[in-house]
Amino acid sequence: MHALLVDASVLAAVTGFTYTGTVLGVAFVSVASRNPERRRDARTTLTILVRRRPQR
Repeated sequence: MHALLVDASVLAAVTGFTYTGTVLGVAFVSVASRNPERRRDARTTLTILVRRRPQR
């Protein structure tokens, strides 16, 4: 039982770090890209990832 809890904790941590890295990467692209279309796409993707409605 202990091994199962440890494995589940490790999996949750890895998943959380991967998600955080993805969100940070997309946020960086949305700020640093020179191409307006790429910035718009990155912001849309970021909106989807953090599950927020776009601002009007």
